[in-house]
Amino acid sequence: MLRASIRRAGIAAATCVTAFSVATVPASASADPYSAFVFNLGTSQPTIYSFINSATSTLDMTMYELSDTTAVNDLIAREQAGVKVRVILDREETKTNAAAYSALKAAGVGVVYSSPAFVYTHQKTITVNDDKSLVLTGNLTSEYYPTSRDYGVFDNDQTDVAAIEKVFAADYAHSSITPSDGDNLLWSPTTAEDQLLSVINGATTTLDVEEEEFSDSDVVDAIANAAENGVTVRVVLEDPSDYSSEVQEVEDAGATVVGYSSTTGFYIHAKAIVADYGLSTQNVEAGSMNMTSNSLGSNRELGIILNDSGVASTIENAFNSDYAGGTPA
Repeated sequence: MLRASIRRAGIAAATCVTAFSVATVPASASADPYSAFVFNLGTSQPTIYSFINSATSTLDMTMYELSDTTAVNDLIAREQAGVKVRVILDREETKTNAAAYSALKAAGVGVVYSSPAFVYTHQKTITVNDDKSLVLTGNLTSEYYPTSRDYGVFDNDQTDVAAIEKVFAADYAHSSITPSDGDNLLWSPTTAEDQLLSVINGATTTLDVEEEEFSDSDVVDAIANAAENGVTVRVVLEDPSDYSSEVQEVEDAGATVVGYSSTTGFYIHAKAIVADYGLSTQNVEAGSMNMTSNSLGSNRELGIILNDSGVASTIENAFNSDYAGGTPA
């Protein structure tokens, strides 16, 4: 979310991010109900477009920012093919979302701006055919694709999908709801902070944290406590100088922190945690929520927590690359 005010002027993306590219794991590579991919640092996101185009009956999207002509045209094409398409866009990001909103509306797609019940509807989720959801850390904003670290997790656990769809229906109608966490979900402004704390506090050997924003005191305290208790804690941030006191706290506890900045041409937009990678106690979390009190307590956000080895390895491999390429705080 910070990126709107600190863009990377004059940086040639193709030369800045090559060293940090990480292979994508295709969604179809496994029969596992979960799979993940890394945004490809290109000018488009074919994995997401393919998912949109897989819709044959329904497609529901909640997106903080939608500014990708290919994605918008794909949504319109699905509507014209007889798919019932509905989209929620954040009402505070009308400058970014206006073109997509107008194009979708003109094509007969069901599109609404988000409820004022939330400071931001920062969620980034697509569900097709009422049976498979894609939970994203990144927006569909093509301007940022070439330089942004982001992840996507596919989820066809039917309890999760039903919970996501129930919340979508309420949010689309601007009606109140207490979300269900299904089997693997965490929602803001209800359970996200407690769920994040459970992942962090459950780490026994390693804890890898990759975040754009890093200021929620309870979460930062928990990360510091894990380090103090002997967990090997590594943190990758977009700009550690924005969170100097929090970085100092976790480093004093024994964590190591590396960062990037907007001038590097590579932007850490991801929001992900991997705890106890490779062990039976492993957990991986990814979603739209930043580690801020506003994100966890006032926004509409969605994330997922899994112990799935494929999802964990996809995110951990990208994290390792980013950690190796970062500058020590």
